[in-house]
Amino acid sequence: MRRGAITRESVLKAVAEHDELGRDAFLANYGFGEARSYVLVHEGKEYDSKAVAGVAHKWAQGRALAPDEFSGGKDHAAAWLKRAGFQVKAIKNPDWARDEIILACQLVMENGWKGLDAQDSRVVELSALLQLLPIHAEAERNEKFRNPNGVARKTFDIATRHPEYQGKPTNGGALDVAVLHEFLARPEEMTEAARLIRQGIATGELQSLAPTEDEEFDDYSAPEGRLLMRRHRARERNKGLRKKKITSVLQRGGRLACEACGFDFEAVYGDRGAGYIECHHVLPLHVAGEGRTMLSDLALICANCHRMIHRRAPWPTPAELRASIERKHAADRRAAEAIARPRRAADEQMPDP
Repeated sequence: MRRGAITRESVLKAVAEHDELGRDAFLANYGFGEARSYVLVHEGKEYDSKAVAGVAHKWAQGRALAPDEFSGGKDHAAAWLKRAGFQVKAIKNPDWARDEIILACQLVMENGWKGLDAQDSRVVELSALLQLLPIHAEAERNEKFRNPNGVARKTFDIATRHPEYQGKPTNGGALDVAVLHEFLARPEEMTEAARLIRQGIATGELQSLAPTEDEEFDDYSAPEGRLLMRRHRARERNKGLRKKKITSVLQRGGRLACEACGFDFEAVYGDRGAGYIECHHVLPLHVAGEGRTMLSDLALICANCHRMIHRRAPWPTPAELRASIERKHAADRRAAEAIARPRRAADEQMPDP
């Protein structure tokens, strides 16, 4: 059976069966529970998307999918139904992304680390801005997506996690706390990140930056948030800048080796690796500013070191990563020496045969 290979006709037959049996009997007959994330919207009625998608397989392939064979989320049921031409609506809104929390945290900081009411004009303005961020797809949002009430609650989630807050904290997540501590540790940098996000939305620049094909980095790996990370990666992948950086290194008699670990693609892979190396923008956007990128802002780096730099905030520079690698190698040598020393001593004490 091919999961997800359903047609519009098979979905309509599942919907008709649902209407004939009634919701409770339909779900019980196939062992499904009520939808928790998405519903199928058809002719003004809402249906449990996972159950309908699962039963549609019976009409398309001869057997309904069991509930444990797939998910009801955007990777399975919701995606299949949309591909068949149906409207799918989110039941609950997606979790807050780091970019959104950065903007909310800046507002709380400007308010003296106190939460704000839903009627506050600053909350209303932020609500409208968050609805413009190109992070969450329309299908993942419901009618209450980032409305003033939700934004106000988030400001209290942040404010009540401040170290000086004396009362009981509201329901917040680990990311709220992480961003809060980023603001406490580096207020100027984080404020600049918030400003750049706002500016990027106002100019439309950030909306034009689609997710990259390998955008698997999580929120913690991007200190400035996902949107500015896209702009950072766009700079790094500028073919013209990369070519100029490589040319400048070769003209000075250098070689295309990783500035952190020394890996040389040509030395390892031969002709296949000749002329290849990745380019890394050393400073995050909120530190480097928005001016023209200079070649001195770029470093040549191997893929492994590039991922290690971007893995966790704050990002180390290539020089800092190189120092970390050298410390690790020195520690390994000391450990190996500590193991070898008793063995040598024992060998020296053994009598000659």
